[in-house]
Amino acid sequence: MLLLGCALAVMTAVVGIYGLVRGPGGTAAESPDARPPRVEAVADPTDDAVTLENRTLPHTTDPVAYARAVAVSLFNWDTTAGFLPTDYTSAVLADADPSGEETPGLLTDVATYLPTVEQWLDLGAMKVEQTIEIDQAYVPDSWVDAVEQAHGHLRPGTTAVTITGTRHRTGVWNGEVAESSYPVSFTIFVACRPSFERCHVLRLSELDNPLR
Repeated sequence: MLLLGCALAVMTAVVGIYGLVRGPGGTAAESPDARPPRVEAVADPTDDAVTLENRTLPHTTDPVAYARAVAVSLFNWDTTAGFLPTDYTSAVLADADPSGEETPGLLTDVATYLPTVEQWLDLGAMKVEQTIEIDQAYVPDSWVDAVEQAHGHLRPGTTAVTITGTRHRTGVWNGEVAESSYPVSFTIFVACRPSFERCHVLRLSELDNPLR
């Protein structure tokens, strides 16, 4: 009973910390839309020739595909391209919760995923570029349990997608090319149908502290 109580507390914290639980006035859970996921063609955020102004996220109803695009948008950047960290996060923030409820939290989340301006300038002096190689993108088992424990108080269509992969960085150190790679993991909370016509990003977990 003690273990069960702890488990239920963890599930409540998972959805409560990120402000995803809906109060009595929230929309009750609805049956998922029977239509298959829909994806509209947009600019590929991994294409080096694409300007930041065109790095929009895909208009899709597939939460996993959408979460992968969010990850790429946050982790693929180049300090020598003449942009600041806020330029790279703009595409994700532009696709935030249309209701605005989760936007303040998302602003805080996103800021922890990129270097500060001061760090950015230091990395720029070393010509640092970063990319992410995604190994897995999946709905964690703990999220399935969390949805059950929420008893319909989650926004319909809300899904947690955990991303695991490797962050690669290249730069110049003491006049020589340097490279580094290390594992990274995190969870992206998105809301799709039936709440919205397509997926939108709600919140991000703490970096390297994903739901499993």
